Amino acid sequence: MAPRNSGGDSKVPPPPVAAPPSVAFPPEASAPPAYWTTSLCGCFDNPSNCLITCFCPCVTFGQNAEIIDKGSTSCAFAGALCCLMFHFFCCSYCYTCTYRTKLRKLYSIPGSQCGDCCLHHWCGPCALSQEYRELQNRGFNPSIGWVANAERRTRQVGVMVPPLVPGSMNR
Repeated sequence: MAPRNSGGDSKVPPPPVAAPPSVAFPPEASAPPAYWTTSLCGCFDNPSNCLITCFCPCVTFGQNAEIIDKGSTSCAFAGALCCLMFHFFCCSYCYTCTYRTKLRKLYSIPGSQCGDCCLHHWCGPCALSQEYRELQNRGFNPSIGWVANAERRTRQVGVMVPPLVPGSMNR
């Protein structure tokens, strides 16, 4: 029961109010090891992304890269660079595999750079789809971009709950 104010100058201090939580973004490499949330061959878990990735892998790559780089690389730039590297040098996997490595480091997923490179060389669309699904399963929507994802997460966390009042009102 809370102490009463007997009419004097003494006031009961209000209960402490907790600060709103910060926006939850991907954990850094210091997090405990995790694993992929979907398999490499789980492309049909998201049929629309599967089709886009099969016919236009640079679009999926651009969307993934923007989220993985936290908005410092635009979807259009990453996708265009991927497309140019593929059409002129046939080695876009040299660029796309680096983002798989970055994604693995963000979530402490075991693997190696060599494995990432081989995977993007031999199974590029499957790897890109898996990375897209991984970002979705971690709370991102790569198709709407970094800014929209950051705003959405801020709105979700920004809901404030009024403080609880201990006891009941007594007279």
